[in-house]
Amino acid sequence: MGKIFASVLIDTYNHERFIEQAIVSVLEQDFPAADREIIVVDDGSTDRTPEIVRKFEPRVRLLRKENGGQASAFNAGIPECKGEIVAFLDGDDWWAAPKLSRVAAVFAEAPEVGMVGHGFYQADSDGTVQARIVPERLFHLSARSLVDAREFARLKGFFGTSKVAYRRSVLERILPVPEELIIEADEFLWTVAICLTNAMLIPEPLFYYRFHAANFFMSQDRDTRGLRLKHRALSGLLKHLPSRLAELGVPDGITAALLDLLRVDTDLLRLQLDGGSPLEMFYVERKTYQLLYGKTSLGFRLFKAGVLALTLIMPPRRFLGLKQWYSAKGLARIRRRFGEASPAAPIVEEKRET
Repeated sequence: MGKIFASVLIDTYNHERFIEQAIVSVLEQDFPAADREIIVVDDGSTDRTPEIVRKFEPRVRLLRKENGGQASAFNAGIPECKGEIVAFLDGDDWWAAPKLSRVAAVFAEAPEVGMVGHGFYQADSDGTVQARIVPERLFHLSARSLVDAREFARLKGFFGTSKVAYRRSVLERILPVPEELIIEADEFLWTVAICLTNAMLIPEPLFYYRFHAANFFMSQDRDTRGLRLKHRALSGLLKHLPSRLAELGVPDGITAALLDLLRVDTDLLRLQLDGGSPLEMFYVERKTYQLLYGKTSLGFRLFKAGVLALTLIMPPRRFLGLKQWYSAKGLARIRRRFGEASPAAPIVEEKRET
């Protein structure tokens, strides 16, 4: 395996509780310190985050900027990276020790691959691990055909910020990221990237994804401000991605296949926030089922028909609230009694004792 120099780009905002663990997890990688650099982009923090980061200088380089959101942090940080590959980390997450060496090995062994994603551990705000979530197998991904694009779209969640690394040459072709994407800028990166290069998804959990009250992406249903922020970001993606992909010569059918799930997620948030008609809820729920599930058993199809029937007799907000309650109570096992088939985007989730 040839030697690869890696840049680690950590974006952070008011993460004084977590940023030290994030940085230490990079410093303690089983990857030669001489072969990597660490850049922290502080997006205008108002707490002790910059002070904590400075404790690690000169092993870590701090870039401070006015608050502008995730896209602006990427636009500021990526051009400063000197590595052949750039691995991302949110300031409230942390890496497993073999993360950097494992993804670097993939890039070294597969020159056609420009993006690498992987599984993860899910943790609470205190760092207690709740679940292990990984793809069911190794995936080689592209967007060369409709089938390829649909497969990538179903697996795109494994290419979020702390789960992904890119060749810097790919990122240079993507920038700038539209700065209205205060959150969800990582989805802009991975959607454009898969149209420029091949990707690999490895079935290993290589970072810890922390759920906490200030996590914008995982805003709880009661946090209307967070949900509206997310809805604006998803709408921004749907505004900018079609034109950007058209500039790259991506066929309309491929673009549609890559963005179908994004449109569904945007519609679901709109119905959750503002309501709508039962018929709208029916169409969105049916589309979700069609996109996420492959061949299913007769029992599960009957179960799903019952769920779809509920969309026609309940207001969308009430139906979505029922689904959230169902998930929170761990009632997915009911589906399995009806012979639920594996989702088209298979993952394995294992509860862990700590």
